[in-house]
Amino acid sequence: MKKDKKMSGDTGTSVTGQGGPRDSRLTENEAANTLTTRQGHPIKNNQNTRTVGNRGPATLENYQFIEKVSHFDRERIPERVVHARGAGAHGYFETYGKVGDEPISKYTRAKVFQDAGKQTPVFVRFSTVMHGNHSPETLRDPRGFAVKFYTEEGNWDLVGNNLKVFFIRDAIKFPDFVHALKPDPVTNIQDNERVFDFLSNTPEALHMITLVFSPWGIPANYRQMQGSGVNTYKWVNKDGEAVLVKYHWEPKQGIKNLTQKEADEIQKNNFNHATQDLYEAIERGDYPEWELFVQIMSDDEHPELNFDPLDDTKIWPKDQFPWYPVGKMVLNKNPENYFAEVEQAAFGTGVLVDGLDFSDDKMLQGRTFSYSDTQRYRVGTNYLQLPINAPKKHVATNQQGGDMEYEVDTAGQSNPHINYEPSNIDGLKEYSDSDKDYTPHVEGNLVRETLDRTNDYEQAGNAYRELDDVERNDLISNLVSALADCRSIIQEKMIEHFTKCDEDYGRRVKEGLEKHMLSMKAKAEQAVQEAEQKGHSTDSY
Repeated sequence: MKKDKKMSGDTGTSVTGQGGPRDSRLTENEAANTLTTRQGHPIKNNQNTRTVGNRGPATLENYQFIEKVSHFDRERIPERVVHARGAGAHGYFETYGKVGDEPISKYTRAKVFQDAGKQTPVFVRFSTVMHGNHSPETLRDPRGFAVKFYTEEGNWDLVGNNLKVFFIRDAIKFPDFVHALKPDPVTNIQDNERVFDFLSNTPEALHMITLVFSPWGIPANYRQMQGSGVNTYKWVNKDGEAVLVKYHWEPKQGIKNLTQKEADEIQKNNFNHATQDLYEAIERGDYPEWELFVQIMSDDEHPELNFDPLDDTKIWPKDQFPWYPVGKMVLNKNPENYFAEVEQAAFGTGVLVDGLDFSDDKMLQGRTFSYSDTQRYRVGTNYLQLPINAPKKHVATNQQGGDMEYEVDTAGQSNPHINYEPSNIDGLKEYSDSDKDYTPHVEGNLVRETLDRTNDYEQAGNAYRELDDVERNDLISNLVSALADCRSIIQEKMIEHFTKCDEDYGRRVKEGLEKHMLSMKAKAEQAVQEAEQKGHSTDSY
């Protein structure tokens, strides 16, 4: 195993999660290493957003979170901070109009799901997550799966990934997570030690680590890839009653992933293989299809579960919460211009239509601010006026001005002088209908706490045991290769985590690292011997 190396400025004292500076009682080194906001405010808790109770909704006055994420949203110009490399296509979604044997209106009044056979235009953007715009599509990475529905009630964006869970459960940790997986700010090289330094202190990530480092971390292409909303949302019916819901896309083409060896072979010849595969399939009329499934759960505590259902690092058990098919999606048209459509396409988790709503999922609450804020920065204030992002229905707002405005939303109304509401003259009017508003009761103390039920190891262990032998061998090989770059303290923490998931899991990673260390030692000794022999040979002249 790699020898420990001391990082510059490392005092050996951890301050994460502790109180702020204690004035003169802090040493100079301690003060220099105390985490603060950009305003210099010491940060006592960098792990949790402030919520109503430990599982309630986040509040807008989360200054620490908003400052942190809004700065993170603006870190790259003009490439997306994440999901930079993408491919896209147009198509349609066709609803089945029911959930099991029941009409879907029992659960949601969203018009996109009513009336079996109704079709809604969609645009889909697939992407890799951590790597740059021209990076190989064979790299180990989650894949983005974002769908824009141009519904009769306006746009609905279902923004997710190919895997059904995520690395973290609270959005306040997202900038740190991405920083750890992005290149080193000094060398500009991605570093496995940085990655696992973060992950070894984030056991909630074990489920995702197990999937990403297995062949599931490299989908063979976009057509044979699953999709998931990842976050927990709500459906609301006409009576204002709500249920929790999870979304899953299943490819009708089947699912196919790559081992590391298979990915390496493809990358030798083609680093655009997934984009090319999608484009050529649609061009030849082999239109890819996915079926949309939902899981439904009552909106309450669910003490029968040993995890919180709002935790994005967990999967809802299929035997307890069945998958119901609610529609299918067909992609049948390639973009006419990559930049205008795929690159400028802008998605946001807050883009919902009536009958769809937010849960108190902490990742969803944070993403809802972050995504649209990022688009206003990356594409521009008026990004929703671009054809790829504009709804396919009448738009009328009192929002005006901003960079790159090329039309006024109120154009065509009877009195364009009135750009405010309410008005007694002739301005825009509020919409009214007979459906009851959804008004959940919220009560609790404002706190910075994690969820009560985390259970970070059980589902990760289940994921390990569900892999077949080829997938499991590839997982161990990939983890050993990555962890070999890390110092011993990180290796030991990761082995401890893997062992808590499954004893065989931890044992195999440990044995793999020991074998790697012996191999490296043998190679080093051989190199010394060869150098000595070469020296003796030179001395003989």
